[in-house]
Amino acid sequence: MLALLLELTLGTGYAIMGAGIGAGLVALGAGLGIGRIGGSAMESIARQPEAGGQIQTAMIIASALIEGVALFGVVVCLLISFIR
Repeated sequence: MLALLLELTLGTGYAIMGAGIGAGLVALGAGLGIGRIGGSAMESIARQPEAGGQIQTAMIIASALIEGVALFGVVVCLLISFIR
């Protein structure tokens, strides 16, 4: 009985730890992706200022899509931690 309880406790701990690590990786990846988009957009606007409006619009849309995927990933990781 004690072995089963210990196994369930360790399994739950691993699931929560894995979910936390996964959520952190998702947030890190999203931050790096949005940073790259912003840097590339600023470089593009510096090279071609007349296209600044179109570049900024595309940058905001891409950043919003990345942020949505990151939020979805964090929610999935949190749901995994609550399943057990």
